[in-house]
Amino acid sequence: MGNILSGIIGSKTRIKLLVRLFFNPDTHSYLRELASEFGVSTNAVREELNQLSQADLLTSSKNGRQIHYAANRNHPLFPELRSMVRKAIGVDQIIDSVVTRLGDLEAAYLIDDYAEGKDTGIIDLVLVGNIDPYHLNDLSRKTERYINRKIRSLVLSREEFDNFQENLEKRPMVMVWEETNSSTPH
Repeated sequence: MGNILSGIIGSKTRIKLLVRLFFNPDTHSYLRELASEFGVSTNAVREELNQLSQADLLTSSKNGRQIHYAANRNHPLFPELRSMVRKAIGVDQIIDSVVTRLGDLEAAYLIDDYAEGKDTGIIDLVLVGNIDPYHLNDLSRKTERYINRKIRSLVLSREEFDNFQENLEKRPMVMVWEETNSSTPH
């Protein structure tokens, strides 16, 4: 886990929870799912969920017998926490070193595990545009060493992306970069 968060937060379970819920605020999860995903007891997760809920960082809603937790977007610290989580995972480094240096890139998406904030060690990127695979490989390898995770890229043309859009939308997906008319990424 990135040193940023672990330096500030002692609890590994709390870091995993913040990553899981703040990386992509559209995701939500429930107690048992989180406990089995993190490989810890439901009590350990419950304690952290309670503390984060008391601090108003999480919202909860009942869904049948399950309580679903999500990041509280209205919390004043939401933008900072989300930004710290992105840095901890290495997404900012990927954008800086890979995405913004590739030739003709239109958009970049994270899919699958990382799109849901699951820090599994393999980051799946979908890159849309006309990209030199050799250059991409070189940049990916350098970035991997820096963030201690593997990067798997799927490069699609705009046309291919449009054709695959329906399939991709069935999977967890979050846009991490989009070309704007000016050359500054956001």
